[in-house]
Amino acid sequence: MRKIIAIILLFILSFAVLSSISKIPFGISKTKVGKYYINNGIEQTGAVNIVTSVVLNYRGMDTLGEVTVLFIGAIGLMAILSTITRKTEKKLTPSSSILSTGCKFLFPFILLFGSYIFLNGHLSPGGGFQGGAIIASAFLLKYLGCYEKRINEKKFKVAESLGGLVFILIGISGLIAGGYFLFNFLPKGTAGTLLSGGIIPIIYIAIGFKVGAEISGIIDNLMEES
Repeated sequence: MRKIIAIILLFILSFAVLSSISKIPFGISKTKVGKYYINNGIEQTGAVNIVTSVVLNYRGMDTLGEVTVLFIGAIGLMAILSTITRKTEKKLTPSSSILSTGCKFLFPFILLFGSYIFLNGHLSPGGGFQGGAIIASAFLLKYLGCYEKRINEKKFKVAESLGGLVFILIGISGLIAGGYFLFNFLPKGTAGTLLSGGIIPIIYIAIGFKVGAEISGIIDNLMEES
């Protein structure tokens, strides 16, 4: 019975893929939406990174969904780990000289680089998710090289909550000002400069803090259990 169901599902999937491929106009671009973004993205959003203008302006609800998925994933991990009986404390093996030196000297530079990535997301490839992940990697390095260092969970939870709150408030403000969620209601500035893009840099800062705090919290929970 399972084989029959699998064959039927495979047939349906193959039919759907072949139907989609047959409708693709190879050699001729007829995507009006893509052309609209390219031709009007900079003027309407102020961001020279067109991908950023799409992710945080035209399709901002998708980004909100991605942040929500990450938040739910972090909560799920915490719920699972809370059911595990904690092991007795063991004496940890000292980290190598490379890790112990790196956690002391590279940590601030990694934080600075992560901040640069999400602050300039509207000007170059990067953004809040990438910058937040880089910031979290700095805390991972600290855990691996400096065992005695731990994050302040309360402060990180506050940073995570404020990041999500700022995202929602900006989205609602756009809804009030322009009639739809995440409407770019702030001045666009001069394209190509740091103070441009309207609400996009602010949203990336909020996402950077939220993602960085969430992933760092996940690392903290996993390291604690290990």
